[in-house]
Amino acid sequence: MQLVEGPSRTGDRLRLVGNTVLYGALVAFFVWLAFAEPAKVGSTLVKVVVAVGLSGGLFIGANKLFDQTADRWDLFSAVVGAVAGGVAFGVLDANRILQNIGPRPLVWGLVGVAIGGATGWLLSRVDDGRQRLLIGVAVGVGVGVLLGAVTRGRAQPALAPVPTVLGPVVGAGLFALVGRARDGRRGAIRWALVGAAVGWVLGAFGGADIGDGTAAEAIVAFGGLGLVLGARLGLSEPPDRNTRTLLEIASRKYIFLAPAMAFILGGLIIPLLRTIYLSVYDARTIEFVGLRNYGEIFSNDKSFKISDWPHMFTSRLMWFGAGVVVLGLVVGVVTGRRRRSGFELNGGSTPALGLGVFLMSFAALSVLRGTIFNNIWWVIAVTTMATGFGLAIAVLADRARLESVAKSLIFMPMAISFVGASIIWRFMYIARDTSKQQTGVFNSLWVWLGRFSNETTGQVVLLVLVGLVLVACLAALVAGWRRESLSVAVVGAIAAVPFALLAVRLIDSGIGGYVTGADGSIEPDTILFLTEPPFNNLWLMAVLIWIQTGFAMVIFSAAIKAVPSELIEAAKVDGATESQTFWRVIVPQILPTIGVVVTTIIVTVMKVFDIVKVMTNGNFDTQVIANEMWQRAFTELNFGLGSALAVLLFVSVLPIMYYNIRRMQEAQA
Repeated sequence: MQLVEGPSRTGDRLRLVGNTVLYGALVAFFVWLAFAEPAKVGSTLVKVVVAVGLSGGLFIGANKLFDQTADRWDLFSAVVGAVAGGVAFGVLDANRILQNIGPRPLVWGLVGVAIGGATGWLLSRVDDGRQRLLIGVAVGVGVGVLLGAVTRGRAQPALAPVPTVLGPVVGAGLFALVGRARDGRRGAIRWALVGAAVGWVLGAFGGADIGDGTAAEAIVAFGGLGLVLGARLGLSEPPDRNTRTLLEIASRKYIFLAPAMAFILGGLIIPLLRTIYLSVYDARTIEFVGLRNYGEIFSNDKSFKISDWPHMFTSRLMWFGAGVVVLGLVVGVVTGRRRRSGFELNGGSTPALGLGVFLMSFAALSVLRGTIFNNIWWVIAVTTMATGFGLAIAVLADRARLESVAKSLIFMPMAISFVGASIIWRFMYIARDTSKQQTGVFNSLWVWLGRFSNETTGQVVLLVLVGLVLVACLAALVAGWRRESLSVAVVGAIAAVPFALLAVRLIDSGIGGYVTGADGSIEPDTILFLTEPPFNNLWLMAVLIWIQTGFAMVIFSAAIKAVPSELIEAAKVDGATESQTFWRVIVPQILPTIGVVVTTIIVTVMKVFDIVKVMTNGNFDTQVIANEMWQRAFTELNFGLGSALAVLLFVSVLPIMYYNIRRMQEAQA
């Protein structure tokens, strides 16, 4: 027993010492902070205490309130009515719709509390249906008349007859159909009243010129709304004890969800609705302009330019990509015929088809210009390359020596902010005057390569190196063809093309950063990575690819390790090669993970802002939607157009989010 308890006691003592040191350090820090900044510490503590006390009070109060539903329905109804009335009157007053009668919005809030509380208590004491309807209508009309009478002139609606009449009629009809289908005839009447209220708001307020009306029109507008809502409230039946008990039980989950839902409502839903509202107004959010802001986005060449589309068919990149696609189709047909399956996607055809389409999209998007197409280019390039590199690294590093070290280094960029990464890469891209020594990594290498390739020794060395790589590519092509490993053959064929072109360029005029002067002298020449459109966009994308590759690698690595080893061993026993095992066993197993990574990266890329803001600020034809939204709204103060761009960004992300939600629901089912 002593041998067992000895180490345990030692561990307990070490933990005690560690906890003492930790808590002592925390106490010392707070003591030092209190003496160093007593005012800030005091105000912060007060705010913390108030926030915690208010949150705790609301939570406890809500639980205590719903505890009364079974035995004290009158008290519950009065409190709920008071809260609803206070919030409604307070919101109207806070938005400067009601005339001042005291400290805003305290007095009107108290009026709402009194009216709502009295109405809730009175309805809880009356069981007769006619009396409840009479009370609801009387209160609704009375409150509506009161609100209309005290509405400020700037908020009085000038009622338009057609929308005011048509809105409630259409709303009542549509909602009545829904209610009839769900709850029968009685449900149709109640739903019709709700629809009439919605239609009245849209017709009497939405279809009116706010600020041009009179007090009488305001009374009619608010009174009509109060009449409909009061009638709906009066038609509600008082719940029996059984229903009240069920309400008390069901309320607990909503009480726990309420804080999170409040944050979502205040931080997401309300700003979204406000942004949509602002997007149909002019720059100063005064005049309603409808969809004009959206039309400006797609009619402005800086945002959406397609006039040069014929040039994409003269691009060498387009024809090279088309050639790679044809190669992939040929490989797929050949392998399909060998296995009598028509056409087969495998390790030879799939990469070729993907690469070909990828290159063709680059050729097209280098001609189709503007903010919209830049965002599409970012999505295609970053998503494809980050996912591809991440998957390749995860496969190559799996079960390799120093796997954890290599993955840690590749994942490290994820710890860097987008702004920090942008600054790092901007220094790497920087180009100085050619008379000075280059400090940017890439231009230093480029200038050195240009000087070295124009020397006889350097040209020979580079030719030998390029020749060796070219021979290796051709050898892989031949070996893959002989062994019927078409994936190796395709990779060798595609890789041989750029090295062959590089060899021709070396023999002809050399490579690298140099220009030949009029006197035949060789001068250094730099690349302006960030200022030469359209491919300067790719150098910005490289930053995000560098960051997201580590994320994709970690997720894919975990997914690959989770593939049952029995499946891989069975495939090898059946004679499958490494390539066939990967494409036909591993990839199908990790397809859901690939979907998660792709959709996550797409959402991240769609809202890219920091990289463009830091590196070019959207200049040199590198603008993206998020950065243009910022410039329009907060630099040019064109809130209408800025909001329209924000809505466009939201709508473009929405299908991806919907797909993710559907996929998660299907996985849970």
